[in-house]
Amino acid sequence: MTARVLVVSVGAVRPLAWHGRSVPSGIRKTPVTGPVEVTELGLAGDEQGDRKHHGGPDKAVLLYPNEHYAAWRPHLSDLTPPAFGENLTTTGLLESDVVLGAIYEVGDVVLQVTQPRRPCYKLAARHDVPDLAVLTQRTGRTGFYCRVLTPGTVTADRPITLRSRPAHGITVAEAHRVVNVDRADHAAARRLLAHPEALPASWLPLLRDRLVGRLDDQTPRLHG
Repeated sequence: MTARVLVVSVGAVRPLAWHGRSVPSGIRKTPVTGPVEVTELGLAGDEQGDRKHHGGPDKAVLLYPNEHYAAWRPHLSDLTPPAFGENLTTTGLLESDVVLGAIYEVGDVVLQVTQPRRPCYKLAARHDVPDLAVLTQRTGRTGFYCRVLTPGTVTADRPITLRSRPAHGITVAEAHRVVNVDRADHAAARRLLAHPEALPASWLPLLRDRLVGRLDDQTPRLHG
C-alpha cells in the first residue's frame, strides 16, 4: 500500500477549558486547501501554546494515521481529521512499521521520524473526554513527530516515499511502549539506550534513571 497524506492541517493557539482553568493550545487545527509552506519549525500558520513541550525542530510536524480513526468511534463524537491535533493525517504509515530516524519524502519536503507523541491532557480537554490521554497512551495510537530535513511545500493527496530506514529497527510503537507504558522493562530500556542517536536527548537520562529504579511522574502530562 502506498503511503499518502490525506489531510494537511494547521491551528492557531486558542484557550482550552480544563478543570476550571484556561490553558493555551494549538490542538484545534483546521484542514488547509492548497500548498502549505513547511520550514524547520513546522507548517506555516501552525502554533503551539506550550513551547517547552510542543514544537521545535524535533517536533516540527505531527503525523497521525487515519487508520486509527475507526477504532476511536466508541469513545469520540468528533472523528473529523485532524481530531488529534495532527499536521498530516496519513494512510499507510503505522507506528508499528515506522522506524525512528527513517527519512521520508512528501513532494519536495524531506522529513525524518524523531519520536512517538507522548499524549497529554490537552487531548482530553480538546474532546472533553477526561481519560483520553490515558486511553491514547494505553492503545499506542499516538502518532509521531518528524523533523524537517528539507523545507518545501506540502499538499493533501501526496504520496509519502521512504528514502532510508535505519538498521537498528526500533519502531515508533516500540519506543512508545518502553518510554510510556512498560516503564519497568529494563531490557527494553537498554535496547533503546544502545542507540542514543535514535532517541530524543531528553529520553536518555529518563531511561537511565529507570534502570536504577527511579520512575518519572506521568501525572502532570496525562492529567494536567
